[in-house]
Amino acid sequence: MTDRKNLIVGNWKMNATHLETIQMVQKLSYRLESEDYARVEVVVAPPFTSLRSAQTVIESDHLRLILGAQNCHWEESGAYTGEISAPMLAKLSVKHVIVGHSERRHGLGETDNMVARKARAVAAAGMRPIVCVGETLEQREAGEAESVVVSQVLGSLAHLDPETLASSSIAYEPVWAIGTGRNALPDDAGLMAEIIRQTVADKVSSTSANGLRILYGGSVSAGNIKGFMAKSNVDGALVGGASLDPDGFAAIVRYWV
Repeated sequence: MTDRKNLIVGNWKMNATHLETIQMVQKLSYRLESEDYARVEVVVAPPFTSLRSAQTVIESDHLRLILGAQNCHWEESGAYTGEISAPMLAKLSVKHVIVGHSERRHGLGETDNMVARKARAVAAAGMRPIVCVGETLEQREAGEAESVVVSQVLGSLAHLDPETLASSSIAYEPVWAIGTGRNALPDDAGLMAEIIRQTVADKVSSTSANGLRILYGGSVSAGNIKGFMAKSNVDGALVGGASLDPDGFAAIVRYWV
């Protein structure tokens, strides 16, 4: 038994203006109750342009939703046109930052080293990194899924000390299941989560492994979330498109009902 609290994160990607964000946050809060927050840490990660609006409504209305961000740069400041630093996010009351999402790894060429530097920057700014890992369809069909994910875990967490790692999260998101309507079976996700946790236990420490929260991401919906959450090593979900609908996202958060 562990005291890991389940974590469900809504990754809004490049969707929602700042005005739409206010409405979505309010609608989501209306659909959740105290019992939900007691069971689950609920995070919303809107685009950068909407973070301030989300922060304002969460704080002014005393909502129990937690603010997340979708990315950051590894440097604190400098000549990095178009980038956002971790300290900038921390000043907006952001608590979790997604790093290494597959859409950035495969679409924008982010490497494990870049992800590791971002994760360290997030932690240094007092926030918690959500490090994404996952294999492509070609890698899975070639029997390389486990080795790919283990390599990404070790490479992407290289700069985190054991204590920081224990309060971080890893999101296993098989690339072939993101936005495709396909998803890994609960047994597949549970096995990979077990492998990830054992890898951290073997290479870092059992304390870090026990504290680490492992999420599943990849076409998560209200219809399949319960199966994933039944797996002992799965501590939550990184939800994409389904998190844009307050009703649907609330149903995912309340997966046990």
